Amino acid sequence: MKFKNLICLVLSVFTFIFSMQASAHHSTTMFDREKVLTISGAVKEVQWTNPHVAIFVFGTINDGDTPALWLMEMTSPGNLVRAGGWSRNAVKAGDKVVVDFSPLRNGAKGGALKKITLVDTGKFYTADIRAQESANLEERDQK
Repeated sequence: MKFKNLICLVLSVFTFIFSMQASAHHSTTMFDREKVLTISGAVKEVQWTNPHVAIFVFGTINDGDTPALWLMEMTSPGNLVRAGGWSRNAVKAGDKVVVDFSPLRNGAKGGALKKITLVDTGKFYTADIRAQESANLEERDQK
């Protein structure tokens, strides 16, 4: 009887651990993929961390608007490096940028970054979360 209880306990612990990992990931349905907005401003901070890279941009959508802090979310650093040509220092605090993004559905100041252009050099990077998380991306891009 004790062995059966031990087996149940071990299985319960494994189930709990694996269910926690599954619930940690969120979907991208919070972004309105039907809309693309553009902001101009300066990068305040880049958080190059897992599970998602985030860039904070202080800027405006329309000329004359009061500048605000916007949070742009992307995929993981690994996906950006492999599929998007990014590096940890591609975009830095202080860079002047133009950002195309899919806004948050709730109207908060943020979204899913689609493209960021460095104003001083014209260099741009893309960050389509869905495309970069698709299977066999490297093979598809080479065709």
